[in-house]
Amino acid sequence: MSLLSRTHCTRLHRRSLAQLFSPLKAALSHCPVLEARGNKPLQMTFEDQLKILTYYHLEEHSSGRHLLQVLAQEDFAATHIGPPGGIQKSAFFEAINSRGLEQMVHVYEHLQKQATAKLPIAKDFSELGDLVAVDGSLIDATLSMLWADYRKGVKKAKVHLGFDVGRGIPQKVTLTDGKADERPQVERLVAPGQTGVFDRYYQCYKNFDEWQAHKRHFVCRIKASSRKTVLQVNAVAPDSHVFYDAVVLLGTENNNQTEREVRVVGYKVDGISYWVATDRFDLTAEQIALIYKLRWTIESFFAWWKRHLKVYHLIARSPYGLLMQVLAGLITYLQLAIYCHEEHGERVSIERVRELRIKIRNEAAEDAVFVGLGPPGSIDLDFGAYATS
Repeated sequence: MSLLSRTHCTRLHRRSLAQLFSPLKAALSHCPVLEARGNKPLQMTFEDQLKILTYYHLEEHSSGRHLLQVLAQEDFAATHIGPPGGIQKSAFFEAINSRGLEQMVHVYEHLQKQATAKLPIAKDFSELGDLVAVDGSLIDATLSMLWADYRKGVKKAKVHLGFDVGRGIPQKVTLTDGKADERPQVERLVAPGQTGVFDRYYQCYKNFDEWQAHKRHFVCRIKASSRKTVLQVNAVAPDSHVFYDAVVLLGTENNNQTEREVRVVGYKVDGISYWVATDRFDLTAEQIALIYKLRWTIESFFAWWKRHLKVYHLIARSPYGLLMQVLAGLITYLQLAIYCHEEHGERVSIERVRELRIKIRNEAAEDAVFVGLGPPGSIDLDFGAYATS
């Protein structure tokens, strides 16, 4: 192999975009094939959709039209991201809103399993079990999105997410209209054996019994005024921020009382008292307080995800298309989580994301001026030449 060829091969192996996309190869290996409806061939394969939507979130495009303009006019995006021959606006939006969801769900679930296997649980949380913070996040919808009624003159959709606290990555997701109750989503977002972490909205004594019956553990904030029938009082250390620890039945007898015993822990932080109910009898009261404190991780994720990946800049209006975009945003985050762990041994941060964006642009510029070599062939997600080991 000549020196020039070896140099070019090394550059290909180090391409940052290929490294970011490389986990998708395994996720696509058993993915259902996206087929055309009728005799007209697809203008955009599912692999094209996946690359384009990932690029949309990674580069913070402000709209679908902005994305299409970049795909048409920017050499790098046209060569490496868009389908050969480009994509028309009508074909792009029709595809996003009507096909590819089965494949997107498959890729998301496979990639989530990859990330779970690769990313370590934070050492500080390793003794707390498999923690899943659960919450919903409203998306401002357009008036044409009739399915997303929220109140008169206002349309909103809602993303319900289970967030892996220990690894700092999204887990399961559902999408509803903005008025939908969040509590029925729990059985979809928290698996038996996991511990769901909930805010006060999820307080429901019937659910507490059902979750225990199905071995879904919980740590849920409750109202300070919640009626408690004390069965056992646990000792509290005098120097602890915990001031209450007891095994109780919650609710009013012969009315809405829990059938199963529940542990209630009360603690104070910065002058504010918190009361949480749980079925985790195996942990200390301080650990229970810590678990509820960790619920902020899902709030931080939603804020970061919306701000830096522009997930809620809608390019779809139907429930189908919106779920496509949400899943693509989660897939982009999982790709970043794997990339940041493998390249830097860190969790996702905006500094690393900006660094990645700059590296991609610099590498594209280097390809354009490399003597004797044009840019490498289009990255088509068959990463034989590009993927790192």
